[in-house]
Amino acid sequence: MMGSVVDRSTFGGIVIAVLGIGCGLMLEGGKLAQVIQPTAALIVIGGTVGAVMVQFPLPVVLQAFIHLKDVFFNPETESDALVQNLLRYAYKARKEGLLSLDTELARIQDPFLKESLMLAVDGVNASDLRKMMELQLDYRGEKDERIPKVFEAAAGFAPTIGIIGAVLGLIQVMQHLQDINEVGKGIAVAFVATIYGVGSANLFFLPWAGKLRIRLREKQVTQEMMLEAVLSIIDGVNPRALELQLSRYVSSPQHKLAKVASR
Repeated sequence: MMGSVVDRSTFGGIVIAVLGIGCGLMLEGGKLAQVIQPTAALIVIGGTVGAVMVQFPLPVVLQAFIHLKDVFFNPETESDALVQNLLRYAYKARKEGLLSLDTELARIQDPFLKESLMLAVDGVNASDLRKMMELQLDYRGEKDERIPKVFEAAAGFAPTIGIIGAVLGLIQVMQHLQDINEVGKGIAVAFVATIYGVGSANLFFLPWAGKLRIRLREKQVTQEMMLEAVLSIIDGVNPRALELQLSRYVSSPQHKLAKVASR
């Protein structure tokens, strides 16, 4: 089973950013309590989420939040094991014929690899298989592209919603102009919403979108590797040549085909 590991870059980056801003505030004589305003946070978060839901269909928004885990947890690709399996398929097909791979299908968990190999076993030629699976890759790529766009849109809305929150705060301040002390405090509180809007956009939403683009591209590259391997198996490419072709995808450059052949 493929697991996940904590993305230290994401957590470390957030901690460094928050500590840097907080320490800078305190060095200027400020207090953290001054920027902790639940009302401002509610305006910015609620307004941003609402605007995003207006722009995108609900399933896309939900899918984006589900994929948010990929920002904080890096899935282990197990590329070495995948390449070893692909080499084993190539060796078996070369030795026993393409139909012998039918027994391997039940053990394959990745849907893309399973479908590609199943079509190959069913006798689909390499040209048609490439067209079919590349079409699927393009379709999946277009759907996946909408996921980071959700957070990019949120980064665009958040600062503006923050300004709305600041204006709403100033409206309340104007109602207490007779008390100059309250006016000063009210203005300070009003601008906290702007901080929340700009901060959330640049510390969270935009970085999340960028990290998700990297994750989705990694997945696409892995699927492209699977497709090229299956096409090579159909064409009867020597497993040793296939090993060299796939070596760029693995963390360890040394793959011993003898181990694969002995299975």
